Amino acid sequence: MTVLLMTPPMTQLNTPYPATAYLTGFLRSRGYEATQRDPAIELFLEMMTSPALDIIRQHVEANFESFEDDELPDVIYTFLSEYDRYQLAVEPIIRFLQGKDPSLALRIVSRRFLPEGPAFDSISQMEAVSGDVLKSAFGDLGVQDKAKYLATLFINDLSAVITQGVDPYFEVSRYGERLAAANPSFDNLYDTLMGEPSFSSEILEQLVEQYLEETQPSVVALTVPFPGNMLGALRIAQTCKAINPDLPIVMGGGFVNTELRALKDPRIFEFIDFICLDDGERPFLTLLEFFDGQRDIDELVRTYFLAEDEQGEPYVHLNDNKDLHDIPQTDVGTPIYDGLPLDDYLSLCEMLNPMHRIWSDGRWNKLTIAHGCYWRKCSFCDVSLDYIDRYDAAGADLLVDRIEELIEETGQTGFHFVDEAAPPKALFALANRLIERGVAISWWGNIRFEKTFTPERCQLLADSGCIAVSGGLEVASDRLLKLMKKGVSVEQVARVTKAFSDADILVHAYLMYGFPTQTEQETIDALDMVRQMMEQGCFQSAFWHRFAATIHSPIGINPDEYGITLDERPDILFAENDVDFFDPTGTDHEMLGEGLRKALYNYMHGIGFDQPMEFWFELPVVDTLMPKSLISKAVNDLIAHS
Repeated sequence: MTVLLMTPPMTQLNTPYPATAYLTGFLRSRGYEATQRDPAIELFLEMMTSPALDIIRQHVEANFESFEDDELPDVIYTFLSEYDRYQLAVEPIIRFLQGKDPSLALRIVSRRFLPEGPAFDSISQMEAVSGDVLKSAFGDLGVQDKAKYLATLFINDLSAVITQGVDPYFEVSRYGERLAAANPSFDNLYDTLMGEPSFSSEILEQLVEQYLEETQPSVVALTVPFPGNMLGALRIAQTCKAINPDLPIVMGGGFVNTELRALKDPRIFEFIDFICLDDGERPFLTLLEFFDGQRDIDELVRTYFLAEDEQGEPYVHLNDNKDLHDIPQTDVGTPIYDGLPLDDYLSLCEMLNPMHRIWSDGRWNKLTIAHGCYWRKCSFCDVSLDYIDRYDAAGADLLVDRIEELIEETGQTGFHFVDEAAPPKALFALANRLIERGVAISWWGNIRFEKTFTPERCQLLADSGCIAVSGGLEVASDRLLKLMKKGVSVEQVARVTKAFSDADILVHAYLMYGFPTQTEQETIDALDMVRQMMEQGCFQSAFWHRFAATIHSPIGINPDEYGITLDERPDILFAENDVDFFDPTGTDHEMLGEGLRKALYNYMHGIGFDQPMEFWFELPVVDTLMPKSLISKAVNDLIAHS
């Protein structure tokens, strides 16, 4: 039996999404013939060629035929007027971002090789505030990185041309996301699939036909990590069924696990045969045993399929076999990247910030230190779901064994630990083993800003190869941090992040606004806290997320405890996750959000620390009540006790 695993478009361009590598490693350890493909990166690369640009231009010209020049969107106008330069540059730029043509950097940084569309406006906007930002960021010798940044802006412009002028479902990291995310109805997706395929869909179909011809699979498995992968997954399934209606198609992944837990619409099974929930190893293994005739269908684990009621009417059935348990972390095997085009991924520089660029720059081997979250108390988190609730750690020696196997296979020593929150004790044990065994890697991952991360332990992590960490500061308000059961205080986060930064470990903070009962005063104070922390060098990068209540979180389950009322929900036939709610506090989070993002964008570029809070907002806001030296005192306390 041959299993073909695929990641639908779109995901990161710099490194493979790890789900198929995890399952490929597991299935091969159990004796199955498993192979994998990444149509996400291959679709993007097919669209970034000179012949493809010709077709894109024809579509754009047809779609905007009736427009005058001054009516065209800026990115479309630049594309059409500078088309020859775009066509000349596109393939060399892709090779450069793949690391295959580094000498091109000198032409790129001349600012005469690339046509500069709206994406480049960000440079002039920053220069209006602080002078030559490119020279400040890269100096005179950082030619490769400067060129990578400019090349990324070029790619962003071309992607915008495709989205605005050819295919509204196409985005670099998403693909028809609006059709799937928290959509209670399958109608929009179904109608899109029944309609004429888009330009990118036609290329995707050709890729899938090629994969089926190459691998001759007995089973096709699709991972859907995000809402923006759902349309691509169903397009792939649709193509597979057109070629071979009897080919079993299985679907799983993060989007399925969080948003399809109330699935009722049988139409999805016109494309997919089985849908698995939560960790895929046990459900998929049981399915393969079912296909082999070793199990009955009622033995399947956490698996949807189409059944018939007593009247012969189809309905969506979820089968769960409580007698079979999930595969422990010690037995899931080592991820295998064989079958993925590791030399073809693009290293991008999306922002002039050393921490923020890690997500898009470099090829990272992905590993999990521990399944689930050891804390699992935060009120905004999906603590009721398996991916958070079931904690299961692998030992340090086994992890280092897997690290060495991955280095041997991929030739890459960069690792991203993809835990929900890496447990401190396991991290310290791993660090010691890496040092003791002389394994030289660079690694980063997500943590909680626990007080156990002392300066000495942060230095231990740095010595083992830790280059960056990310974690949640969230609302930057002690009252709200307590309400959300985060288990940290603002001053503690300041001390811990400063300890990491002092060990030359880059730090990214997740921030949140719009939490239940959060006032304007608390939001402005939170922004001032962030300003002080970034000015003190506690963290280098951050991102504001608008709070969303989800049905699987304590807030979604018990909204009364948080002072909000959930809106009435429609009948759920397809996806459900975010839930609208009423907060009697009445804070204008929409207005505040724009100012928060504007301020943070400038802070991440080292700009605007001296500006008053009201500078960032369109409307008058309250003055901050935060003591000016709150964070500096917390940081000095850390130094005094070190």
